[in-house]
Amino acid sequence: MIIIRYLFLYAFLFVSLFGCAHNDIKRDILFQASTINALLEGVYDGDMTFGELKRHGDFGLGTLNRLDGEMLALNGKVYQIRIDGKVYPVDDSMKTPFAVVTFFETDSMANSIRKLDYNGLKDFIESMMPSKNIFYAIKVSGTFDYIKARSVPSQQKPYPKLVDAAKNQAIFNFKNVKGTLVGFYLPDYVKGVNVPGYHFHFIAEDRTAGGHLLDCIADNVLVEIDYTTEFYMVLPGGGGFHEADLKKEKQRELEKVEYNK
Repeated sequence: MIIIRYLFLYAFLFVSLFGCAHNDIKRDILFQASTINALLEGVYDGDMTFGELKRHGDFGLGTLNRLDGEMLALNGKVYQIRIDGKVYPVDDSMKTPFAVVTFFETDSMANSIRKLDYNGLKDFIESMMPSKNIFYAIKVSGTFDYIKARSVPSQQKPYPKLVDAAKNQAIFNFKNVKGTLVGFYLPDYVKGVNVPGYHFHFIAEDRTAGGHLLDCIADNVLVEIDYTTEFYMVLPGGGGFHEADLKKEKQRELEKVEYNK
């Protein structure tokens, strides 16, 4: 009887430990490497590889070490949009100083068949949100009458602040293009950690062009949003991040960089 009881105990512990470990793999988590204020301060060298980042999400955006262009992750593939506006595949060994990803799973979707400017598109997305106090991953795919996007050049040490590096950005204007906006809506309370409000990167359907979204006119698009209620952040292990002054308020700088204000 004692032996049987121990066998049942071991079986219970095995199922509890290993079964729960399997079930604890959560996909509705926003995973982030570093902070937006560190990027604004000129911390452009991170220690997280894209191979590691892909373990935490198949959808997202960010940049690459040395601020070498815009990064976009879609359907498990990671792309780099350089200063020439062209799209390049990202190797798993490459690293990022700032990125945000999640495993995209559609919680709500709606099709807009009328033309929407950027503000109209944001209003349409907000009509699909049950609350503006949680995180949302957002995918907008279809036809765009107009896309205004940008990318920034790779930087050399000593690194300038992002607001200065962005002065050398290249602007791209695309007309009558099919593609996808990959982005997030984050509440106002994330200031300093991430970008409050909307942040989108664009990639053309043929994967030849893209960039950080500045403006658009959507013609016939499908909007999908993923409700996300958990957040996990990993900070760089040292280097520029440990030395950066992250106490300052940088919202005005962020608006200049993100929206060309």
